[in-house]
Amino acid sequence: MTRFLVTGAGGMLGQDLLAVLADAKITALTRAELDVTDAGAVRDAVAGHDVVLNAAAWTDVDGAEAREAEATAVNGGGVAHLANACAASGARLVHVSTDYVFPGTATSPYPEDGPTDPINAYGRSKLAGERAVLAGGGYVVRTAWLYGAHGRNFVSTMLRLAGEREHLDVVDDQRGQPTWSYALASRLVELGLQDAPPGVYHGTASGETTWYGLARAVFELSGLDPDRIRPTTSDKYPRPAPRPAYSVLGHARWSLAGLPPMTDWKAMLTSYLGAGRV
Repeated sequence: MTRFLVTGAGGMLGQDLLAVLADAKITALTRAELDVTDAGAVRDAVAGHDVVLNAAAWTDVDGAEAREAEATAVNGGGVAHLANACAASGARLVHVSTDYVFPGTATSPYPEDGPTDPINAYGRSKLAGERAVLAGGGYVVRTAWLYGAHGRNFVSTMLRLAGEREHLDVVDDQRGQPTWSYALASRLVELGLQDAPPGVYHGTASGETTWYGLARAVFELSGLDPDRIRPTTSDKYPRPAPRPAYSVLGHARWSLAGLPPMTDWKAMLTSYLGAGRV
């Protein structure tokens, strides 16, 4: 039986990975249980496993602007420790990265081999991790706009605010692919078991929308009036870290793994809301 190690097991994606792997032989380590910046601890944790699913990360995008060295120590150095340990032991590393490695200036989906050029510190830290994984012959799965049952996210925030405000102003000038963390977890496990070529894959839902379009869909599918959502622009909500305006990713490389692209974002959202896992 394949022996799995899940790092970052306490997060939104990590908890969904545990659910997908409920019947598997698995070691689950939270951030408190494994400091990925400790090379020795990482080496010991990886030993004896066949597949490592890395969901451990510094995820505070705005915080990374002021603390880039700390973010890079986790997202770059920590990932390098995992890549080195997996290369030494023969384990397969499936690492989760982000659309933020791209500048967000495109007008058509970014291909897996497209040139990277992060516009913020978080993106730079994640790109450092990608390079370490690829140098070690591992798998990088970029994702974006994640929502799920086990953490704060845009979908849960919209549903909470629906009970607090009559109208919600949501930005309509950023485009991306809302992706259910459980669907991504299932795909990561599939990739870990497939005889697929290592490299970069894009783990996002198909199609595209804006945050405004997603908010309207959340309301519509929840039996609420979508016209309570009003469009606005990003300059109304300045943040320390700039956000990419276009985060749509292409999915051509899944064919090499014998897998189809993930389903359309609205069908995925429908499944999530219908599953009662909000």
